[in-house]
Amino acid sequence: MQLMKQIFKKDKKLSVDKFFERVLYDNKAGYYSKKIIFGKEGDYITSPMISVLFGEMITIWLITIWESIGKPNKFNIVELGPGNGELAKVIYETSRGFKEFNDSISIFLFEKSPNLRTIQKKILKNKKVKWIKSFSNVKDGPIIFIGNEFFDSIPIKQFKKNKGKVFEKYYFLNEKNIIKYNYTAASYNDIQNIKKYKCLKKSNFIEYPKIGFELLERVTKKISVNTGGILLIDYGYIDPLNKSSIQSLLKHKKNKILKNLRKADITYLVNFKLLKEFFENKKLKNKNIVTQGFFLKRLGIQHRANELSKKMSFKDKASLFLRLKRLIHQQFMGELFKVNFCHNFKNDNIIGFN
Repeated sequence: MQLMKQIFKKDKKLSVDKFFERVLYDNKAGYYSKKIIFGKEGDYITSPMISVLFGEMITIWLITIWESIGKPNKFNIVELGPGNGELAKVIYETSRGFKEFNDSISIFLFEKSPNLRTIQKKILKNKKVKWIKSFSNVKDGPIIFIGNEFFDSIPIKQFKKNKGKVFEKYYFLNEKNIIKYNYTAASYNDIQNIKKYKCLKKSNFIEYPKIGFELLERVTKKISVNTGGILLIDYGYIDPLNKSSIQSLLKHKKNKILKNLRKADITYLVNFKLLKEFFENKKLKNKNIVTQGFFLKRLGIQHRANELSKKMSFKDKASLFLRLKRLIHQQFMGELFKVNFCHNFKNDNIIGFN
């Protein structure tokens, strides 16, 4: 009862995105205010936590971008939603082996959750890493945004079409204080936004990342006044699902979406074709959408694992290749996770996508 009052406050109903925004991001009681959400004791694990190889490959990729644009003296790296800070940590530590690149970079972390900022600051204690609340805090110059399992955590709107009309899904509390949902005629602005995208025209059930697109508007604006791009890695799909993709995890197991609110993680599958259209509308060049397995293999992750394994014990070697398999094999993260890079560089020959 008390929890429902905290979520709904004085609102009689909440759109899907507003409902889950309050569930996840409330500073005092939201899911991301929990002390432990990652690892064995938490609810899920991300690629940078599985193996240092992931972060090393991202660093090598960043170095090739930096080299392709003429090795600028200033090169900004902005990680969106840095999680526990592991990826930023590996990028910083790996870059130390490449002095000229290391001297040029500044690393910025864009993190909404005060709890996660505290966790990140415990493992990231160097002057090159700074936390920002606005992209205006990033100095002008070449810039790369990185979002690894970032976009899936931004709440989405849900709509359905019926007889040519568009309706939006809302949650409300019935007389017994049980959460129910219904559909209400969508607003004119939301209908117009949906109509912009060809990939949504044939779908009768639509997931639209309004909050996510508002953030990407600020990202693309920053890119447009500099040279730069954005790398997004996430679980998602290319062909239309035509159904809800919202999912929940608690202690690494599937959880019913409306159960354990504020205790369980809630995410959705990212529509990469929709993202591609968004960036095309912003006049950015789009690389092919590829799988995480394809991307990491192109960057040489298998070769790197083989080199590292030469000096390892049998036990460590077995662990290394088991972790590698989780990252690149189609039965694990290799196929479900997709990678997209959009940019405005003159050179479109970007490693990892061909």
